[in-house]
Amino acid sequence: MISRRALFHSAAGAATGLLLPKSMTSAQAAPAYPVQPVRWVVPYTAGGATDVLSRLVCQYLSDRLGQPFVVENKPGAGSNIGTQYVINSPADGYTLLLTSTANAINASFDPTLTYDFAKDIVPVAGVARIPLMLVVNNDLPIHNVAEFIAYAKAHPGELSIASSGVGTSLHLSGELFKAMAGIKFTHVPYRGSAPGLTDVMSGHIQGMFDNVSSSFEFVKSGKLRALGVTTKERSDILPNVPSITETLPGYETSSFYGVGAPHDTSAEIVDLLNKEINAALADPTIKPRITELGAIPIAGNAKQFAAMLAVETDRWRKVVEMSGQKREL
Repeated sequence: MISRRALFHSAAGAATGLLLPKSMTSAQAAPAYPVQPVRWVVPYTAGGATDVLSRLVCQYLSDRLGQPFVVENKPGAGSNIGTQYVINSPADGYTLLLTSTANAINASFDPTLTYDFAKDIVPVAGVARIPLMLVVNNDLPIHNVAEFIAYAKAHPGELSIASSGVGTSLHLSGELFKAMAGIKFTHVPYRGSAPGLTDVMSGHIQGMFDNVSSSFEFVKSGKLRALGVTTKERSDILPNVPSITETLPGYETSSFYGVGAPHDTSAEIVDLLNKEINAALADPTIKPRITELGAIPIAGNAKQFAAMLAVETDRWRKVVEMSGQKREL
């Protein structure tokens, strides 16, 4: 026989379980995220704006969420190696991807892709947008965009313009400029922007489209001449440099960075990460560091970032089509 006291405690326990909110019972059933270190995959070599942005945000997330967010560089194949690595990882929130302009470009530029970025990566949050800038060697008799276009028309094919590699935003920004201005110049790809900038400063190459974050110090020190930035608005760190669209209406490009996770990552994890990344971008100690890079924070929820990715992918598809550029099979 069950004692009346035991029966009372059993019934009370059952009633308490029924009265508990569903969120409390589920929270007890599953540990809070994260409970182990999180890998933040940067599909580029170490150094530069991608690393600075990633490490700023990762340090904030580590402090806020109580687990290390560790930057891992996995460069190669125009960001495809790092992207594929994240796509193949478990959808548990412990492997994240620094998404970028390269992902939007490769969707139409690279026919060898073995994945569908729009389906295989779930957008989490934006991080920052960085304008590009057309810079030239100081000895070139060119001081603005109009003079560049006039010089190129008077000397067809004689100008050499560097980029950080075929299919990059730097390369395709130049190709778009060439098509819209109706000019010709020779594209010279480098393995990264640093050696390209070095050759522009030395005069081996006449100019380059480069991210403001990596070239503005050379402009400020007088080692390079800036003709224009590629965004509609001028850059806050170089306010005297006009936008190219002021001379070539409709011209606009930029590099952007955000965060993605493997498809099927839970909405709860995505929402948590989005909230904390947005908080990081607004943090009074981090925001000035982002501004120093010439970058513009990309705030908003995951759906807004997804919509932005769709717009950027379509924008770069049009650039690829206009330029006639494709990665070789």
